[in-house]
Amino acid sequence: MSVQSVKQQVSEQEWQARVDLAACYRMVAHYGWDDLIFTHISARVPGPEHHFLINPYGMLFEEVTASSLVKVDLQGNKVMESDYDINPAGFTIHSAVHEAREDAKCVMHLHTNAGVAVSVLEKGLQPYSQQSLFALSSLSYHDYEGVALNPDEKLRLVADLGDTNFMILRNHGLLTCADTIPDAFLGMYILQRSSEIQLQAQAAGEPLVSIPKPILDGIQAQAKQVTKSVGGALAWPGILRKCHRLDPGFAE
Repeated sequence: MSVQSVKQQVSEQEWQARVDLAACYRMVAHYGWDDLIFTHISARVPGPEHHFLINPYGMLFEEVTASSLVKVDLQGNKVMESDYDINPAGFTIHSAVHEAREDAKCVMHLHTNAGVAVSVLEKGLQPYSQQSLFALSSLSYHDYEGVALNPDEKLRLVADLGDTNFMILRNHGLLTCADTIPDAFLGMYILQRSSEIQLQAQAAGEPLVSIPKPILDGIQAQAKQVTKSVGGALAWPGILRKCHRLDPGFAE
């Protein structure tokens, strides 16, 4: 299906969501956070229907475009003609979060080296950096249960997630969710950067200084205010400009 064909079939709001989500995929690839064709970023289509956009299965993140994104329902069924298919199993985590959380308009799940490394540490993410405070203000964990998520695990995953916006999936990777694509991306940027800083500090082999507990407690007490908007809207215009400089084809 051509770019113009897709653009003409969808609302202006959906097309903008497609452009933003394609940019999100491209920036994940740019930062080296992708895992070939695996992992996913999904976003709800603006409007009353519970329809979502997700990457075409088999396409590298650096190849995703606004028009190639596939529109599906909560069961992963295509609701708009597309030349591409999706990975239904890969949408399992996303559909569970979208269904349970009305505010989770965008869900990012990645297998970054730093994210997986922190996920196997018994104490997980630690308050070693200012960046980590934002994640720790709204962080949850989900224990590893194998590769395939069954319906029962979906219930446990959303129960573990609760109302948090950052999740570390043990032995697996990272997840962020937010009301907007920019905030979900910036949340992942913060969580990933926190993980990288922690691992570098731990690798130095020197005693580590944690941020004082009263400061962490204060941030956690203000979690809703701290994470209501992590600043994605401020950073996003620059990110879009960067995407256009790298390859304007993402917006096609």
